[in-house]
Amino acid sequence: MQYRRLGKSGLQLSVLSFGSWVSFSKQINDKVADQLMGIAYDNGINFFDNAEAYALGESEKMMGRILKKKKWDRTSYIISSKAFFGWRGKANKPNQTGNSRKHLMEACNEALQRLGLEYLDLFYCHRPDKNTPIEETVWAMNHLMQQGKILYWGTSEWSGVEIMEAHRIAEKFKLLGPTMEQPQYNLFERHKVEVEYNEIYKNVGLGTTIWSPLASGLLSGKYNDGIPKDSRFALQGFDWLKDRWMVDDRLKKVKKLSEFAAKLGTTTAALSIAWCIKNPNVSTAILGATKKQQLLDNLKALEVVEKLTPEVMEKIESIMKTKPAFPEY
Repeated sequence: MQYRRLGKSGLQLSVLSFGSWVSFSKQINDKVADQLMGIAYDNGINFFDNAEAYALGESEKMMGRILKKKKWDRTSYIISSKAFFGWRGKANKPNQTGNSRKHLMEACNEALQRLGLEYLDLFYCHRPDKNTPIEETVWAMNHLMQQGKILYWGTSEWSGVEIMEAHRIAEKFKLLGPTMEQPQYNLFERHKVEVEYNEIYKNVGLGTTIWSPLASGLLSGKYNDGIPKDSRFALQGFDWLKDRWMVDDRLKKVKKLSEFAAKLGTTTAALSIAWCIKNPNVSTAILGATKKQQLLDNLKALEVVEKLTPEVMEKIESIMKTKPAFPEY
């Protein structure tokens, strides 16, 4: 396993990490989650990602049960949670969502209870909140750090302008700005990581814990011939995800990528993940496996990175044709 510093912080994250979105409590039970987290940890993964909204809080409860059972040294792993959407779904009332001081403080406490932990290593604002001043959010996160309940705070799917505004406020009041951002990043979604955040890496520093390196499984190649019954696209309530990704043009590109991966002697998934972590501005790529073999195959991305020569990278670009254009000044 390789480890990278999270932005300009001293925290080291495994370049591959393990997440629970969709899978925990929806696709897998405690027994499978226990097995997968064990495989991840034994292979050097030290970061496990979660959020209040995942399975309406049940994902954090499941991860908490596994951590209690494993009895790993708490200093050897990193746990995250994210707040914004609330965990009550349609039953959410005012102040049970968003990035207000009230919700962030309460959401953190609730996450700690569900996970059975004394502190969170990483705590994110899961989305920007147009109804809460960023100043209030920055102060709230710093209060949580001062209380020892979180060690680093960050954002997820914030714009570059919003992230820099958080840093401006933090500098003004001698507070700590966001250390990391959790954006979607894969061979189809590239603009934020490659263009929008480009100056932020250079100026204030920004770690990225990227999600969906396989575009919800599309870049694994498993949808090349239809939708498997045990896949997330087949889950009730996830039609929006299926409709977003199951597009003919994208499927054609993935099929070509699969053919190229075979020539390299690897899988489409391992190649797609390796492509993500080839980017030095990616601190870690979050994996979302539901089966043992799937996770083991995805871990092989570490070996595939070495095969990504400039020529191979150019070939991938010629297949995908998704490279974002930099703005002209």
